[in-house]
Amino acid sequence: MRSVVTAVLGGGQGSRLWPLTRERAKPAVPVGGKFRLIDIPISNSLHAGIDRIYVLTQFNSASLHRHIGQTYRFDVFSGGFVHILAAEQGMTKRDWYQGTADAVRQNLHQLTEMKPSEVLVLSGDQLYLMKMENFVAAHRSRRAHISIAVKPVRREDAMGFGIMRVDSDGRIVEFVEKPTHADVLDRLTADERTMRALGLPFEPGLLLASMGIYVFQTGVLSDLLLGTTQPDFGRDIIPAAIHDYRVCAFPHSGYWRDIGTIPHFHQANLELAAPVPPLDLYDPQRPIFTHGRFLPGTKINHCAVDRSILCEGSIISGSRISESIIGIRALVRDGAVVERSVVMGQNSYASFATPATGDVPMGIGRDCAIRGAIIDFNARIGEGSQLLNEAGVQHADGENYCIRGGIIVVPRDATIAPGTVI
Repeated sequence: MRSVVTAVLGGGQGSRLWPLTRERAKPAVPVGGKFRLIDIPISNSLHAGIDRIYVLTQFNSASLHRHIGQTYRFDVFSGGFVHILAAEQGMTKRDWYQGTADAVRQNLHQLTEMKPSEVLVLSGDQLYLMKMENFVAAHRSRRAHISIAVKPVRREDAMGFGIMRVDSDGRIVEFVEKPTHADVLDRLTADERTMRALGLPFEPGLLLASMGIYVFQTGVLSDLLLGTTQPDFGRDIIPAAIHDYRVCAFPHSGYWRDIGTIPHFHQANLELAAPVPPLDLYDPQRPIFTHGRFLPGTKINHCAVDRSILCEGSIISGSRISESIIGIRALVRDGAVVERSVVMGQNSYASFATPATGDVPMGIGRDCAIRGAIIDFNARIGEGSQLLNEAGVQHADGENYCIRGGIIVVPRDATIAPGTVI
């Protein structure tokens, strides 16, 4: 694994996760109460022994720089690093990243300057655990030029992914990005022989979807990108490559979620709070690395808590918390009810100071009711507020809040006046 480098694609503007991406890059969005999205691919890479990691991003990268700088510090003798490659203008490039392939193309010199044997390309907005060492080993043993991690999906979900047809040897023979036509979906539906050959359980009607996770032989990656302008791996590079290169599928049967939208992000967070979560964050052999904050334990005073995660440094008094995540340094006051919500918390204890008369204090106020919501960092929810969306509104923009896919989102540093009903 020492001859492999990792490129984490930070994504575009993150408009589908707005307003969580209003002031931060998508990989810097908090997840699971105490982590950042970027911690997932970096941890997967580090557990495989791949510690030369580049993060490719271009929007609102200040908080991402800060998090990576505070978190990933390697021994001077290890040679490991996590470097951010932000989009920049130079004598030979004047444009933002136009897609996944273009982002790698614009940074190909940095990715290949140490002459790695393979480049592992990971997405920065997915939640999963994968043994990348097995992925790379399978790629090598099959003498593949390109390997793609694949996941079975149902027909109704297939239109959001790159879907492929795989032969019994595991080689990809057809690849269609986000197919919509019924005849194409029929042709790409996986048969029992293929699924068994990949070691995946067979169920009629399943298709094989790209997870946006790749291993490239370095020379092949250079050949595919240099001298071309095709912007995207899934739409452009991979469909053309299967005719000239050996492109193989690597099956993943474990947990995986694309959390590029507000509803998906909300649901993936709540799944982590289940009694037996589908993603095990408690495995001592494969922890998720993040910034060590040295915070005191959670303080709970006369509360009822069920199926929830309470992160360190939070103070919860006289409240009822159900199926929710309460983030670092969060304040939840007497009489508050929080259900199926993600409360990200505060950036510092300095924000706990008593506000001036008439100001709304930091955190969740007294007698608030919050259901199906995401409360970003440093938000102030005035006492008696009801954030419930009882009308089932799917999309709305209000003063200091928005609704996306039925989920109420209160942006970072926003204030909800006392008694507000949403």
